[in-house]
Amino acid sequence: MKYKLGDFVRFVDEKMEGHITRIIDEEMIGVTTEDDFEIPVPARKVTLVHGYKAPGTEVAADTNELQVTAAEFKTKGVYLGVVPDAKANSVVHFNLINDTSFQLLVTLTTEKQVFKGEYAGIVAPQSAVKIYSAQLADLQLWPKVLLNVLYYTTQNFGAPSPLTITEKFKAKDFACSKKNLPVLNQQGWLIQLDEPDFVIDAEQLKESFYKSAEEKVVITKPAREVDLHIEKLRDDYQFINSAEILKIQLDYFSKALDAAIVHQLNDIVFIHGAGNGTLRNEIHKSLGKHPKVQTFMDALKEKFGYGATRVVLK
Repeated sequence: MKYKLGDFVRFVDEKMEGHITRIIDEEMIGVTTEDDFEIPVPARKVTLVHGYKAPGTEVAADTNELQVTAAEFKTKGVYLGVVPDAKANSVVHFNLINDTSFQLLVTLTTEKQVFKGEYAGIVAPQSAVKIYSAQLADLQLWPKVLLNVLYYTTQNFGAPSPLTITEKFKAKDFACSKKNLPVLNQQGWLIQLDEPDFVIDAEQLKESFYKSAEEKVVITKPAREVDLHIEKLRDDYQFINSAEILKIQLDYFSKALDAAIVHQLNDIVFIHGAGNGTLRNEIHKSLGKHPKVQTFMDALKEKFGYGATRVVLK
C-alpha cells in the first residue's frame, strides 16, 4: 500500500478529491471528501495530489550535529506529540519530538497479532518527525506500540540509557488539556518519554482533540432513550430555521452516541420523529459508517411508529 492516512488524493474517474481517513486493506481505502462523507474506493482508483503538507510531517533539520557548550547542551526533552490532521480531523499524527542536543536513533513497531515496522530513522536535535498515523475512531482497536530510542552525540557527554517503551492504549477516566508542542509549535497532546512512569491514556488523548485546554471534560451517561425533537433541545426553537434545527439535532445525536460508547452501553434509542424523514436519514447514514455500531433498526413500532431508531453498539 503506497498510501498513508492523511494523504490528499484525487479520484481517477470522477471530479472528486479528499483525504484518506481509513486503510481498509491492501486494495481498499476510505476517502473523506469535503462534505465529510467517507467513501470506500479501490486504491487504484485514486492518485496522490502533491503539494499538500499535513500537520505532523517532519520539521526539517540538518542531521549534522551542531557543537554546543556544556551549559547549552540539553539532555532532557524526548516527547511524543500527537496532533489531528488539519484537513481530516478523524486522523491523528504521532510525532517523535527531539528537544534535546542528542541525535536520536528511533524505531517504532506495532503489534496486533503480527509485528509491523512503522518507522526507523534519525531524529536530529531540536527537530520532530512523524512516525505514525492512526484513525481516531478506531482508538480502542489501536495496536500495541513498541518504541525504542537510542541517544548519540559526537561531543563529550555521556549518553542516557536507551528508552524502550511498550504501551497498549486503554480507556480510563480523564481530565485533559492541550499544550503547545515544542519544536512543532502546534497545539496537541504532549507525552514526555524520558520521564519515569510513562503512561498513555487513550480516552484522555481522544477527548483532547475535541475540547479546549481550559475545559474539564465530564461525559454524562446518556438516557436509554434520547429525544431529538427540537422543542426538547432548545427553548427558542420557534426562531431557528430548518437547516440550523437539523444541525442542532445531529450534534446532539452525535454527542449522545459518543457518550453511550464511552459508558459502554449495549444499546440506545434515538427518538427523531417521522416528519419528512430528513433527520432519520441523516442519522441512519451516520450510523451506517460508524465503526462502533453493530446494527440499528426501527425501535418499538407500537410505541414510536417509525419515529425512533434503536442502535446496538459493539
